[in-house]
Amino acid sequence: MPTQAEKAALFASLHVPGDPIVLVNIWDAGSAKTVAEAGAKALATGSHPMADMFGVEDGEHMPMPELLFMVKQIVGATELPVSHDIERGYGAAPADVERTCQAVVSAGAIGVNMEDSLPEGSLRDISEQADRYGAARSGMDGACPGTWLNARTDVFAAMADPDPAAKLDAVAERSEAYAAAGADSLFVPFLRDLAVIEKVCAASVLPVNVMRIVGGATIAEYAATGVARISHGPTPRNAVMEALGHLARDIYGT
Repeated sequence: MPTQAEKAALFASLHVPGDPIVLVNIWDAGSAKTVAEAGAKALATGSHPMADMFGVEDGEHMPMPELLFMVKQIVGATELPVSHDIERGYGAAPADVERTCQAVVSAGAIGVNMEDSLPEGSLRDISEQADRYGAARSGMDGACPGTWLNARTDVFAAMADPDPAAKLDAVAERSEAYAAAGADSLFVPFLRDLAVIEKVCAASVLPVNVMRIVGGATIAEYAATGVARISHGPTPRNAVMEALGHLARDIYGT
């Protein structure tokens, strides 16, 4: 069984621009085992699928004790590295974020994903968010140095300015600030245009993570843009629940 530090080092080594790590997001120990057996090199949770599994709305409504219990269950179900989605960090102050990250890594995760938007959808002030990422880095290192901080920015969803160049400038600015705070990669979701993704990769000083929509561009096409990480968000659990619905309707004849 590899140590947590060894799993963290492996996870870091898999982030290669042009040859990205591909993550099929999981939500519990069972889904972790299934995806691991399918050939995954690492695992990552999604906050929305986990909230659905727990029966609550997405948005930090899953209580921290239950969240940590689930992280431990997932980590215990596989030898693969596991990164966990902590949404906005579970706290208003940087000190809260630090405690959250230390607890999640102490539970066995080798990385976290954390976003820079506010609950109402607007972007948090860049310096304030950099402080939060710095706190996250401190908490993670306090539990296991070398773990991976994936800094999500919602620039393309939250910025009102329709000018694509302005959004790319914002990505560049935030990637520099977040890198200085200790982030290891930049997650830019809600992108479908491969040409835009290529420009995002060029603008960011951090390796870029994007979310792939199944049925759209291929893994190879995403890789060609220069991304270092591809995740799938809630799509895997949505597919599972859709299949369950079909099975149940077939059984009940509805």
